[in-house]
Amino acid sequence: MKNKFLVHSLLAIAMTCASFVTNASPDGGPVFHEAGGLAYASGGVGEESRQLLSARASEFNLKLVFAMTSGAYTSGVRVAIADAKGKTLLEATSDGPWFLAKLPVGQYRVVASYAGKAREQSVALDAIGLRTVDFRWSDE
Repeated sequence: MKNKFLVHSLLAIAMTCASFVTNASPDGGPVFHEAGGLAYASGGVGEESRQLLSARASEFNLKLVFAMTSGAYTSGVRVAIADAKGKTLLEATSDGPWFLAKLPVGQYRVVASYAGKAREQSVALDAIGLRTVDFRWSDE
């Protein structure tokens, strides 16, 4: 009985590690995730990474872009997305200036935080198309 438990535990650990390896991008390319049944991806540091994200953008319906008011992209932005009732559905830190998410049709409140400053925007998502929302922080 102990051996059976040990085998199941090791299998669970191996599957978890494999999942992390699949999502990891050692070359700085985009990273694809799933949390709570919601798919999301982030990246965009460098032209190749942005091209890879653009190629898969049709799989998502929300694109967040993070930059300074000067236009310089930024990364390490903390993202929180809540539904119309205020329930937080997704919390993550972006690995680059682009953050893609696949959410059900509806109204959302997106909070993006960078360098201690939060920006909020309401977003309505339809069944068709990719909605792009820009978040900008002052260069000061």
